[in-house]
Amino acid sequence: MMKVFIGGSRKISRLNEAIRNRLSNIMSQKFIVLIGDANGADKAVQNYFYNTNYKEVFVYCSGLTCRNNIGDWKTVNVETPSCAKGFKFYMIKDSKMSEDADYGFMLWDGKSNGTVNNILNLLKQNKKGLVYFSPKKDFYPVSKIKDLKYLLNLCDINDIERINKKINLSRTINDLSLPKQKTLF
Repeated sequence: MMKVFIGGSRKISRLNEAIRNRLSNIMSQKFIVLIGDANGADKAVQNYFYNTNYKEVFVYCSGLTCRNNIGDWKTVNVETPSCAKGFKFYMIKDSKMSEDADYGFMLWDGKSNGTVNNILNLLKQNKKGLVYFSPKKDFYPVSKIKDLKYLLNLCDINDIERINKKINLSRTINDLSLPKQKTLF
């Protein structure tokens, strides 16, 4: 069964009709949903699935306690090293979600470094995704690094510089843009 990693910006706390329609499509196809426990997009999507009585949801949490699990769904508690704090503490959980998923659906405000990091994680694993880019109120497929670059070009340069400092965005994009080295055997 297809597993969809749904994530997004903490500043996105309301789902418009277009997003709800995409979530309804996920439900109609009986996909398994992998979602985080943060406030914002995670919590709004959890509310939507709870209100529609959708059961195929797994909530991923860093450590032993979930911040939000509105539907009391099964949880995946991702072990984190004791030295992991702040953003890095939650990045470990997000990385596990992208690893476990077949596909990604991100709700991005054009500012959240965590959402960009999730998109990069999916791309590193050659997984496709769909990004709802809230500044344009539109959906963008992301299956290659050029797709992410296109989205980044729609953003404010100051936001991109801030994201770059937080997650080494430029270096990761360069690494993903390099041709894959072929093995000799």
